Amino acid sequence: MAVKSVSIRIEEEMLKKLSYVADYEGRSINSHILVLIRENIKKFEQLNGEIQGPPNPDVNVKPSRKS
Repeated sequence: MAVKSVSIRIEEEMLKKLSYVADYEGRSINSHILVLIRENIKKFEQLNGEIQGPPNPDVNVKPSRKS
């Protein structure tokens, strides 16, 4: 499985709190984010069924909010 890199923008206060929680759980921030992502995907699939194949944005992504 290929490993990809993702960059995110995050407020400093939120990053500090995330770092605190990750450290409390004995993880790096990166590892903690991966745990959160896995949990989110699992919850989504429990509610909506297993995700099959590549996502189709026309079907799986809610439309963006209009300003």
